[in-house]
Amino acid sequence: MLNALWIGFFLIAFSASVVQYLAGDAAIFSLVMKAAFGSAKTAFEVALGLTGVMCLWLGVMKIGEKAGFLAVMARWLGPLFARIFPDVPRGHPALGSITMNMAANVLGLDNAATPMGLKAMRELQDLNPDKETASNAQILFLVLNASSVTLLPVAIFTYRAQLGAADPTDVFIPILMATYCSTLAGFMFVAAVQRIRLDLVVLTWLGGMTAIVGGLALYFANLPAAQMTAESSVLSNFLLLALLVIFLIGALVKRVNAYEAFIEGAKDGFHTAVTIIPYLVAMLVAIGMLRASGALPAFVEGIRALVLVMGFDAAWVDALPTMLMKPLSGSGARAMMIETMQASGADSFAGRLASIVQGSSETTFYVLAVYFGSVGIKRVRHAVAGGLIADLGGFVAAVLAAYLFFGALT
Repeated sequence: MLNALWIGFFLIAFSASVVQYLAGDAAIFSLVMKAAFGSAKTAFEVALGLTGVMCLWLGVMKIGEKAGFLAVMARWLGPLFARIFPDVPRGHPALGSITMNMAANVLGLDNAATPMGLKAMRELQDLNPDKETASNAQILFLVLNASSVTLLPVAIFTYRAQLGAADPTDVFIPILMATYCSTLAGFMFVAAVQRIRLDLVVLTWLGGMTAIVGGLALYFANLPAAQMTAESSVLSNFLLLALLVIFLIGALVKRVNAYEAFIEGAKDGFHTAVTIIPYLVAMLVAIGMLRASGALPAFVEGIRALVLVMGFDAAWVDALPTMLMKPLSGSGARAMMIETMQASGADSFAGRLASIVQGSSETTFYVLAVYFGSVGIKRVRHAVAGGLIADLGGFVAAVLAAYLFFGALT
Protein backbone atom coordinates (compact mmCIF):
# COMPACT_ATOMS: atom_id res chain seq x y z
CA MET A 1 0.00 0.00 0.00
CA LEU A 2 2.81 2.40 0.86
CA ASN A 3 4.47 1.66 -2.47
CA ALA A 4 1.25 2.53 -4.35
CA LEU A 5 0.82 5.74 -2.33
CA TRP A 6 4.40 6.82 -2.93
CA ILE A 7 4.25 6.22 -6.68
CA GLY A 8 0.84 7.92 -6.75
CA PHE A 9 2.31 11.08 -5.22
CA PHE A 10 4.84 11.37 -8.06
CA LEU A 11 2.25 10.66 -10.75
CA ILE A 12 -0.17 13.22 -9.32
CA ALA A 13 2.63 15.78 -9.03
CA PHE A 14 3.63 15.18 -12.65
CA SER A 15 0.03 15.37 -13.90
CA ALA A 16 -0.62 18.59 -11.96
CA SER A 17 2.61 20.07 -13.32
CA VAL A 18 1.54 19.30 -16.90
CA VAL A 19 -1.82 20.98 -16.26
CA GLN A 20 -0.03 24.03 -14.83
CA TYR A 21 2.31 24.15 -17.85
CA LEU A 22 -0.59 23.95 -20.31
CA ALA A 23 -2.24 26.76 -18.34
CA GLY A 24 0.75 28.98 -19.06
CA ASP A 25 3.14 28.37 -16.16
CA ALA A 26 6.39 27.70 -18.04
CA ALA A 27 8.47 27.53 -14.85
CA ILE A 28 6.44 24.81 -13.14
CA PHE A 29 8.74 21.91 -14.00
CA SER A 30 11.73 23.82 -12.69
CA LEU A 31 9.89 24.62 -9.47
CA VAL A 32 8.89 21.00 -8.92
CA MET A 33 12.42 19.71 -9.44
CA LYS A 34 13.81 22.45 -7.21
CA ALA A 35 11.35 21.34 -4.53
CA ALA A 36 12.53 17.74 -4.94
CA PHE A 37 16.19 18.62 -4.39
CA GLY A 38 15.34 21.02 -1.57
CA SER A 39 13.20 18.41 0.18
CA ALA A 40 15.97 15.81 -0.05
CA LYS A 41 18.39 18.25 1.58
CA THR A 42 15.85 19.15 4.25
CA ALA A 43 15.17 15.47 5.04
CA PHE A 44 18.86 14.86 5.68
CA GLU A 45 19.24 17.99 7.79
CA VAL A 46 16.17 17.15 9.89
CA ALA A 47 17.35 13.58 10.49
CA LEU A 48 20.86 14.78 11.36
CA GLY A 49 19.49 17.32 13.80
CA LEU A 50 17.40 14.62 15.48
CA THR A 51 20.42 12.63 16.57
CA GLY A 52 21.23 14.44 19.81
CA VAL A 53 17.67 14.61 21.11
CA MET A 54 16.93 11.01 20.12
CA CYS A 55 20.07 9.89 21.96
CA LEU A 56 18.95 11.88 25.02
CA TRP A 57 15.42 10.54 25.30
CA LEU A 58 16.05 6.96 24.29
CA GLY A 59 18.87 6.97 26.83
CA VAL A 60 16.46 8.20 29.51
CA MET A 61 13.85 5.59 28.55
CA LYS A 62 16.47 2.83 28.73
CA ILE A 63 17.20 3.89 32.33
CA GLY A 64 13.49 3.54 33.10
CA GLU A 65 13.38 0.12 31.48
CA LYS A 66 16.46 -1.14 33.36
CA ALA A 67 15.14 0.31 36.63
CA GLY A 68 12.07 -1.91 36.42
CA PHE A 69 9.35 0.58 35.54
CA LEU A 70 8.19 -1.67 32.70
CA ALA A 71 7.49 -4.41 35.25
CA VAL A 72 5.70 -1.92 37.52
CA MET A 73 3.41 -0.85 34.67
CA ALA A 74 2.76 -4.50 33.86
CA ARG A 75 1.63 -5.19 37.46
CA TRP A 76 -0.73 -2.21 37.35
CA LEU A 77 -2.26 -3.21 34.02
CA GLY A 78 -2.50 -6.95 34.73
CA PRO A 79 -5.90 -6.98 36.53
CA LEU A 80 -7.46 -4.87 33.77
CA PHE A 81 -6.27 -7.08 30.90
CA ALA A 82 -7.35 -10.24 32.71
CA ARG A 83 -10.93 -8.92 32.46
CA ILE A 84 -11.11 -7.37 29.01
CA PHE A 85 -9.67 -10.54 27.44
CA PRO A 86 -12.24 -13.02 28.82
CA ASP A 87 -11.37 -15.70 26.22
CA VAL A 88 -7.79 -15.92 27.52
CA PRO A 89 -7.54 -18.26 30.54
CA ARG A 90 -6.22 -16.76 33.78
CA GLY A 91 -2.52 -17.43 34.07
CA HIS A 92 -2.01 -17.99 30.33
CA PRO A 93 1.33 -16.61 29.04
CA ALA A 94 -0.53 -14.42 26.52
CA LEU A 95 -1.85 -12.20 29.31
CA GLY A 96 1.66 -11.56 30.57
CA SER A 97 2.92 -10.72 27.06
CA ILE A 98 -0.07 -8.43 26.40
CA THR A 99 0.52 -6.61 29.67
CA MET A 100 4.24 -6.16 28.99
CA ASN A 101 3.52 -4.97 25.46
CA MET A 102 1.00 -2.35 26.57
CA ALA A 103 3.22 -1.21 29.44
CA ALA A 104 6.09 -0.72 26.96
CA ASN A 105 3.76 1.22 24.66
CA VAL A 106 2.67 3.51 27.50
CA LEU A 107 6.30 4.24 28.32
CA GLY A 108 7.20 4.78 24.67
CA LEU A 109 9.59 1.79 24.58
CA ASP A 110 8.98 0.73 20.98
CA ASN A 111 12.03 -1.52 20.97
CA ALA A 112 10.45 -3.57 23.75
CA ALA A 113 6.79 -3.17 22.71
CA THR A 114 7.00 -4.70 19.24
CA PRO A 115 8.77 -7.99 20.16
CA MET A 116 6.42 -8.48 23.13
CA GLY A 117 3.45 -7.66 20.91
CA LEU A 118 4.44 -10.24 18.31
CA LYS A 119 4.98 -12.79 21.09
CA ALA A 120 1.52 -12.02 22.50
CA MET A 121 -0.08 -12.42 19.08
CA ARG A 122 1.57 -15.83 18.63
CA GLU A 123 0.38 -16.93 22.06
CA LEU A 124 -3.15 -15.75 21.28
CA GLN A 125 -2.95 -17.70 18.03
CA ASP A 126 -2.33 -20.86 20.07
CA LEU A 127 -5.76 -20.31 21.65
CA ASN A 128 -7.43 -19.47 18.33
CA PRO A 129 -9.60 -22.34 17.01
CA ASP A 130 -9.66 -20.92 13.45
CA LYS A 131 -6.06 -20.15 12.52
CA GLU A 132 -6.97 -17.97 9.51
CA THR A 133 -9.63 -15.87 11.25
CA ALA A 134 -8.82 -13.29 13.94
CA SER A 135 -10.17 -14.20 17.37
CA ASN A 136 -11.90 -11.68 19.63
CA ALA A 137 -8.81 -11.41 21.82
CA GLN A 138 -6.52 -10.84 18.83
CA ILE A 139 -8.80 -8.10 17.48
CA LEU A 140 -8.98 -6.22 20.77
CA PHE A 141 -5.21 -6.54 21.22
CA LEU A 142 -4.60 -5.17 17.72
CA VAL A 143 -7.01 -2.23 18.19
CA LEU A 144 -5.36 -1.30 21.50
CA ASN A 145 -1.98 -1.34 19.78
CA ALA A 146 -3.27 0.71 16.85
CA SER A 147 -4.66 3.37 19.20
CA SER A 148 -1.48 3.22 21.30
CA VAL A 149 -1.68 5.35 24.45
CA THR A 150 1.86 6.74 24.80
CA LEU A 151 2.90 8.68 27.86
CA LEU A 152 6.02 10.15 26.27
CA PRO A 153 5.86 10.93 22.50
CA VAL A 154 9.61 11.53 22.27
CA ALA A 155 9.86 11.56 18.47
CA ILE A 156 7.30 14.36 18.13
CA PHE A 157 9.09 16.52 20.69
CA THR A 158 12.30 15.86 18.80
CA TYR A 159 10.92 16.92 15.42
CA ARG A 160 9.40 20.04 16.91
CA ALA A 161 12.70 20.98 18.53
CA GLN A 162 14.56 20.45 15.26
CA LEU A 163 12.05 22.58 13.33
CA GLY A 164 12.34 25.55 15.67
CA ALA A 165 9.47 25.24 18.14
CA ALA A 166 9.88 27.67 21.04
CA ASP A 167 8.66 24.98 23.46
CA PRO A 168 8.73 21.56 21.76
CA THR A 169 6.77 19.89 24.58
CA ASP A 170 3.81 22.28 24.63
CA VAL A 171 1.75 19.67 22.76
CA PHE A 172 2.27 17.04 25.48
CA ILE A 173 -1.08 17.49 27.29
CA PRO A 174 -3.11 17.77 24.04
CA ILE A 175 -1.43 14.59 22.71
CA LEU A 176 -2.24 12.78 25.95
CA MET A 177 -5.89 13.78 25.57
CA ALA A 178 -6.04 12.77 21.91
CA THR A 179 -4.34 9.41 22.32
CA TYR A 180 -6.56 8.54 25.29
CA CYS A 181 -9.69 9.37 23.27
CA SER A 182 -8.36 7.23 20.42
CA THR A 183 -7.88 4.25 22.71
CA LEU A 184 -11.24 4.78 24.41
CA ALA A 185 -13.09 4.97 21.07
CA GLY A 186 -11.44 1.80 19.75
CA PHE A 187 -11.99 -0.11 22.99
CA MET A 188 -15.64 0.86 23.35
CA PHE A 189 -16.37 -0.18 19.76
CA VAL A 190 -14.74 -3.58 20.21
CA ALA A 191 -16.31 -4.03 23.65
CA ALA A 192 -19.75 -3.39 22.13
CA VAL A 193 -19.21 -5.79 19.23
CA GLN A 194 -17.73 -8.53 21.44
CA ARG A 195 -20.08 -7.83 24.37
CA ILE A 196 -17.22 -7.53 26.84
CA ARG A 197 -18.51 -7.24 30.40
CA LEU A 198 -17.54 -3.90 31.94
CA ASP A 199 -17.16 -4.91 35.58
CA LEU A 200 -16.04 -2.79 38.51
CA VAL A 201 -12.32 -3.08 37.73
CA VAL A 202 -12.77 -2.10 34.08
CA LEU A 203 -15.11 0.77 34.93
CA THR A 204 -12.72 1.98 37.63
CA TRP A 205 -9.87 2.12 35.13
CA LEU A 206 -12.00 3.83 32.48
CA GLY A 207 -13.52 6.22 35.00
CA GLY A 208 -10.18 7.10 36.54
CA MET A 209 -8.46 7.79 33.22
CA THR A 210 -11.46 9.72 31.90
CA ALA A 211 -11.57 11.80 35.08
CA ILE A 212 -7.87 12.68 34.74
CA VAL A 213 -8.05 13.57 31.04
CA GLY A 214 -11.42 15.29 31.35
CA GLY A 215 -10.27 17.16 34.45
CA LEU A 216 -7.25 18.50 32.58
CA ALA A 217 -9.48 19.61 29.71
CA LEU A 218 -11.97 21.34 32.02
CA TYR A 219 -9.24 23.05 34.02
CA PHE A 220 -7.44 24.46 31.01
CA ALA A 221 -10.71 25.38 29.26
CA ASN A 222 -11.47 27.84 32.06
CA LEU A 223 -8.15 29.69 31.80
CA PRO A 224 -7.41 32.76 29.67
CA ALA A 225 -5.52 31.87 26.50
CA ALA A 226 -2.14 33.22 27.59
CA GLN A 227 -2.38 31.62 31.04
CA MET A 228 -3.52 28.32 29.53
CA THR A 229 -0.48 28.21 27.25
CA ALA A 230 1.91 29.13 30.05
CA GLU A 231 0.47 26.66 32.58
CA SER A 232 0.24 23.75 30.14
CA SER A 233 3.88 24.35 29.20
CA VAL A 234 4.92 24.36 32.88
CA LEU A 235 2.92 21.18 33.59
CA SER A 236 4.28 19.38 30.52
CA ASN A 237 7.89 20.17 31.29
CA PHE A 238 7.44 19.43 35.01
CA LEU A 239 5.99 15.99 34.23
CA LEU A 240 8.83 15.18 31.84
CA LEU A 241 11.48 16.34 34.29
CA ALA A 242 9.78 14.46 37.12
CA LEU A 243 9.74 11.31 35.00
CA LEU A 244 13.48 11.65 34.43
CA VAL A 245 14.12 12.10 38.17
CA ILE A 246 11.87 9.14 39.06
CA PHE A 247 13.76 6.94 36.60
CA LEU A 248 17.10 7.99 38.11
CA ILE A 249 15.89 7.38 41.66
CA GLY A 250 14.55 4.00 40.56
CA ALA A 251 17.95 3.18 39.09
CA LEU A 252 19.61 4.04 42.40
CA VAL A 253 17.18 1.90 44.37
CA LYS A 254 17.61 -1.05 41.99
CA ARG A 255 21.39 -0.55 41.89
CA VAL A 256 21.27 -0.08 38.13
CA ASN A 257 24.23 1.67 36.48
CA ALA A 258 22.19 4.58 35.09
CA TYR A 259 25.11 5.96 33.09
CA GLU A 260 25.70 2.69 31.24
CA ALA A 261 21.97 2.25 30.67
CA PHE A 262 21.79 5.76 29.24
CA ILE A 263 24.69 5.06 26.87
CA GLU A 264 23.01 1.85 25.70
CA GLY A 265 19.78 3.70 24.97
CA ALA A 266 21.63 6.60 23.36
CA LYS A 267 23.27 4.18 20.93
CA ASP A 268 19.79 3.02 19.94
CA GLY A 269 18.83 6.68 19.47
CA PHE A 270 21.78 7.29 17.17
CA HIS A 271 20.95 4.19 15.14
CA THR A 272 17.29 5.25 14.90
CA ALA A 273 18.16 8.76 13.71
CA VAL A 274 20.45 7.40 10.98
CA THR A 275 18.01 4.68 9.95
CA ILE A 276 15.14 7.06 9.21
CA ILE A 277 17.13 9.18 6.69
CA PRO A 278 16.14 7.15 3.58
CA TYR A 279 12.49 7.07 4.66
CA LEU A 280 12.40 10.81 5.27
CA VAL A 281 14.08 11.53 1.93
CA ALA A 282 11.64 9.28 0.05
CA MET A 283 8.49 10.77 1.58
CA LEU A 284 9.54 14.42 1.87
CA VAL A 285 10.67 14.53 -1.76
CA ALA A 286 7.33 13.10 -2.92
CA ILE A 287 5.31 15.48 -0.72
CA GLY A 288 7.50 18.47 -1.64
CA MET A 289 6.88 17.79 -5.33
CA LEU A 290 3.18 17.33 -4.63
CA ARG A 291 3.03 20.75 -2.95
CA ALA A 292 5.15 22.52 -5.59
CA SER A 293 2.99 21.11 -8.39
CA GLY A 294 -0.08 22.73 -6.83
CA ALA A 295 -1.89 19.43 -6.29
CA LEU A 296 -1.65 19.35 -2.49
CA PRO A 297 -2.60 23.03 -2.00
CA ALA A 298 -5.53 22.59 -4.40
CA PHE A 299 -6.80 19.59 -2.42
CA VAL A 300 -6.47 21.39 0.92
CA GLU A 301 -8.12 24.56 -0.39
CA GLY A 302 -10.97 22.54 -1.87
CA ILE A 303 -11.67 20.94 1.51
CA ARG A 304 -11.28 24.33 3.21
CA ALA A 305 -13.86 25.89 0.89
CA LEU A 306 -16.28 23.04 1.58
CA VAL A 307 -15.84 23.40 5.34
CA LEU A 308 -16.39 27.17 5.15
CA VAL A 309 -19.53 26.72 3.03
CA MET A 310 -20.86 24.42 5.76
CA GLY A 311 -20.32 27.26 8.24
CA PHE A 312 -17.42 25.79 10.26
CA ASP A 313 -13.99 27.14 11.10
CA ALA A 314 -11.41 25.73 8.66
CA ALA A 315 -8.11 26.33 10.48
CA TRP A 316 -7.78 22.59 11.13
CA VAL A 317 -7.81 21.72 7.43
CA ASP A 318 -4.07 22.36 7.05
CA ALA A 319 -3.43 19.26 9.19
CA LEU A 320 -5.81 17.12 7.12
CA PRO A 321 -3.02 15.53 5.00
CA THR A 322 -1.43 14.16 8.18
CA MET A 323 -4.80 12.78 9.31
CA LEU A 324 -5.42 11.04 5.98
CA MET A 325 -1.93 9.55 5.87
CA LYS A 326 -1.78 8.40 9.50
CA PRO A 327 -3.80 5.15 9.20
CA LEU A 328 -1.89 4.17 6.05
CA SER A 329 1.76 4.99 6.64
CA GLY A 330 3.70 6.01 9.72
CA SER A 331 6.60 7.40 7.70
CA GLY A 332 4.18 9.16 5.36
CA ALA A 333 2.29 10.77 8.25
CA ARG A 334 5.57 11.80 9.85
CA ALA A 335 6.65 13.42 6.59
CA MET A 336 3.30 15.21 6.30
CA MET A 337 3.70 16.52 9.84
CA ILE A 338 7.21 17.79 9.11
CA GLU A 339 6.09 19.34 5.84
CA THR A 340 3.19 21.10 7.58
CA MET A 341 5.52 22.51 10.24
CA GLN A 342 7.94 23.67 7.56
CA ALA A 343 5.21 25.30 5.49
CA SER A 344 3.27 26.91 8.36
CA GLY A 345 5.77 27.01 11.23
CA ALA A 346 6.28 24.61 14.13
CA ASP A 347 4.39 26.96 16.48
CA SER A 348 1.54 27.67 14.09
CA PHE A 349 -1.90 26.22 14.76
CA ALA A 350 -1.46 23.84 11.80
CA GLY A 351 2.01 22.77 12.96
CA ARG A 352 0.84 22.05 16.48
CA LEU A 353 -2.30 20.26 15.30
CA ALA A 354 -0.30 18.06 12.92
CA SER A 355 1.95 17.14 15.86
CA ILE A 356 -1.06 16.25 18.03
CA VAL A 357 -2.58 14.17 15.22
CA GLN A 358 0.72 12.34 14.77
CA GLY A 359 0.74 11.42 18.45
CA SER A 360 -2.93 10.48 18.68
CA SER A 361 -2.69 6.93 17.33
CA GLU A 362 -0.51 4.35 15.59
CA THR A 363 -0.61 3.34 11.91
CA THR A 364 -3.64 1.06 11.72
CA PHE A 365 -2.88 -0.80 8.50
CA TYR A 366 0.80 -1.23 9.33
CA VAL A 367 -0.01 -2.67 12.75
CA LEU A 368 -2.63 -4.93 11.18
CA ALA A 369 -0.21 -6.18 8.51
CA VAL A 370 2.65 -6.83 10.94
CA TYR A 371 0.70 -8.40 13.80
CA PHE A 372 -1.80 -10.47 11.83
CA GLY A 373 0.74 -11.27 9.14
CA SER A 374 3.08 -12.73 11.76
CA VAL A 375 0.55 -15.48 12.56
CA GLY A 376 -1.07 -15.93 9.15
CA ILE A 377 -4.44 -14.30 9.88
CA LYS A 378 -6.37 -13.70 6.64
CA ARG A 379 -9.88 -12.82 7.83
CA VAL A 380 -9.66 -9.81 10.14
CA ARG A 381 -13.39 -9.43 10.93
CA HIS A 382 -14.04 -6.10 12.71
CA ALA A 383 -10.37 -5.28 13.37
CA VAL A 384 -10.11 -2.69 10.57
CA ALA A 385 -13.32 -0.96 11.66
CA GLY A 386 -12.08 -0.85 15.25
CA GLY A 387 -8.72 0.59 14.23
CA LEU A 388 -10.26 3.26 12.00
CA ILE A 389 -12.81 4.24 14.67
CA ALA A 390 -9.90 4.63 17.10
CA ASP A 391 -8.14 6.82 14.52
CA LEU A 392 -11.26 8.95 14.03
CA GLY A 393 -11.73 9.35 17.77
CA GLY A 394 -8.12 10.48 18.10
CA PHE A 395 -8.36 12.93 15.19
CA VAL A 396 -11.54 14.56 16.51
CA ALA A 397 -10.01 14.85 19.98
CA ALA A 398 -6.80 16.26 18.46
CA VAL A 399 -8.73 19.01 16.70
CA LEU A 400 -10.72 19.87 19.83
CA ALA A 401 -7.57 19.87 21.98
CA ALA A 402 -5.75 22.07 19.49
CA TYR A 403 -8.58 24.62 19.51
CA LEU A 404 -8.74 24.45 23.29
CA PHE A 405 -5.01 25.04 23.82
CA PHE A 406 -3.90 26.95 20.72
CA GLY A 407 -6.98 28.17 18.87
CA ALA A 408 -6.78 31.66 20.39
CA LEU A 409 -3.20 31.99 19.16
CA THR A 410 -4.03 31.73 15.44
